[in-house]
Amino acid sequence: MLMDINSLQWSDRLIEFFDVPKAVHLPKICSSAEVYGQIHSSVAKGAFEGLSIAGCLGDQQAALVGHGCFVPGSAKSTYGTGGFMLYNTGEVIVESDHGLLTTVAYKFGDEQPHYALEGAVAVAGDVVKWLCKMHIIANAAESETLALAVQDVEDFDVMFVPAFSGLKAPYWESEARGILLGLTYSTSREHICRAALESTCFQTKEVLDAMMQDSKQTTLGMLRVDGGMTKNKYFQQALADILHVDIACPDMAEITALGAAYAAGQALGVPMALDSNIQVVKCRETAAGRDSHYRRWKEAVSRCKNWHGSSFEKDAGHC
Repeated sequence: MLMDINSLQWSDRLIEFFDVPKAVHLPKICSSAEVYGQIHSSVAKGAFEGLSIAGCLGDQQAALVGHGCFVPGSAKSTYGTGGFMLYNTGEVIVESDHGLLTTVAYKFGDEQPHYALEGAVAVAGDVVKWLCKMHIIANAAESETLALAVQDVEDFDVMFVPAFSGLKAPYWESEARGILLGLTYSTSREHICRAALESTCFQTKEVLDAMMQDSKQTTLGMLRVDGGMTKNKYFQQALADILHVDIACPDMAEITALGAAYAAGQALGVPMALDSNIQVVKCRETAAGRDSHYRRWKEAVSRCKNWHGSSFEKDAGHC
């Protein structure tokens, strides 16, 4: 938060803004891939003693590297409790006009830095935890089974916006709250599970749309994904269909660790192959159905905004 991403040096303006005491000695800023030092014998003995510490990447940047997203225009999305999507913009800093963050993706040694646009979704895998908490499902795996069991696909009209603590990118609406719409007497837990999984897909689409607008691109060739939710077969297919983009799911579970190891290998001159075992999920939904469903999602989002601390809540005290 204190670094100028243009100069890759500490920003005097930010240091002043955050009121960092002048007595604080900030460390030297290094690249993502260089030898920072060795493990001292006082810290670890045996095989670890003397090993070089040579790679340093944040979680999402490491996942971007682990997926091999080195080409401008490539992107990855990680689905843990939340969802985090990074889009490589190459050596160009793209300032967002659509609610995204501009960040350094990686810098290997003396090479030029690569930058990225980042969009964060507050609730991704956490929506499955919520289903468990509400006893709608017994475990995460059941969400896939129930979502796949929905038969009335043509009439499916349930929308679930899991804004439990507001909405992040691209809205940044802290007053929004969760909403479940389209319920009828026939609505079942299968419908709710399906809507819950699709909510993460729709939020990803909103972030992707913002990235396309900021980068002045029209399409994304393929989205690399990882994280616990990507084990869910229904989620994989729904994500591909709603984004209208093919989804690449690597067999490698620890893609973030792989990215950090790759950076270290770059620093030490150790060649390292990234995961080539990838399952590709093809998009299949027609444009008409996809666009109609997305419009319903946008309508649901508009209804959940400004709920916490709304004028209704304030006026209630005067009744």
